[in-house]
Amino acid sequence: MLVPHDCTDGFGAAYWRRPHAYLDPKVRAGISMLAQTGEDSLAPGLAALADDLETRRWHDRHADLLALDTIDVGYRLLVTDV
Repeated sequence: MLVPHDCTDGFGAAYWRRPHAYLDPKVRAGISMLAQTGEDSLAPGLAALADDLETRRWHDRHADLLALDTIDVGYRLLVTDV
């Protein structure tokens, strides 16, 4: 399943091209894998992300992502009629 760059559903990979969203506690509260993880555990990674965004390192490292409109992050939807 391709995830569009402007996805508004709020699941884990919805903000793949807008990483600053993960710094917002309200956004994290809506993503189960982050909401169920203690803030103390998330703090180092969030600090690193904030620094990478501020210094534009994230943009330099992930310039290829910024050129994409959709991405396959491995999500699959299985449908059955059984």
